[in-house]
Amino acid sequence: MTKSRSFTKPSRVLARFAADGCAPNAVDIGRSSLRGFSFRLGSGDQRSEIFTQSAPVHFARTLDQMLAFLQARMPGPDGKPDTAQVEAFSAANPETLRQASYIAVHPPPASLACTTYWGVHAFPATNAKGETRFIKFKVAPVGEEGRPPADAATAESTGFQRGELEARIGARDVRFSVMALLDRPGDPVMDVTSRWPDEDAREAVRLGTIVITGTESDEACDGSAFNPANLAEGIDHPPDEMFAARSAAYAISQAGRR
Repeated sequence: MTKSRSFTKPSRVLARFAADGCAPNAVDIGRSSLRGFSFRLGSGDQRSEIFTQSAPVHFARTLDQMLAFLQARMPGPDGKPDTAQVEAFSAANPETLRQASYIAVHPPPASLACTTYWGVHAFPATNAKGETRFIKFKVAPVGEEGRPPADAATAESTGFQRGELEARIGARDVRFSVMALLDRPGDPVMDVTSRWPDEDAREAVRLGTIVITGTESDEACDGSAFNPANLAEGIDHPPDEMFAARSAAYAISQAGRR
């Protein structure tokens, strides 16, 4: 599928889970929220850094659209967004509702370790024969996706997600299959707000399995930007403009965590 040595030989992995604005202690069980899973594998020129999220689409197609999306939701003098302004923007840009609509229909499972994550970008992948095709990453938990606990008090307790994740890791119960969804002619490789036709049913290749065996201090992840532009030869940068902007945005985010 790809000649990238990040995926053709075993390596150590550093992964970061994020929830509700990168706050794992947030109380978000039972409500819609986007989750993230970033992972770094390989070292030196074999290193790749991949970002995935719990929805298969992004909320904006272009940087201008993303800016307009955020501006439409800026709070007014009363501290609240202008509902009419938000509705007008959404009506003119219906694709910006797809991510939220997906999350609303597919509420997150209880555990970050039981969530399926997607790479919304289309990556050109080149194999050892020099053949190139687009792929999308999908990271699926090994086993069934979890459900929110029946005990509402447990679900709403501070730190539930982090504690639950650490317990799973301690039991060696956190595994993910890293899949490559294969392109077809005519797929919208430039539009991160659109899924590929029949994406859930199409052919996929398993690139490997991630096994999370331990935890690191927050500093280990906060000190890294997990720059998705860092890709070993064999996986190239997606052609859409949203991906091109990620490196600068992540550098700003990293600086804010220091």
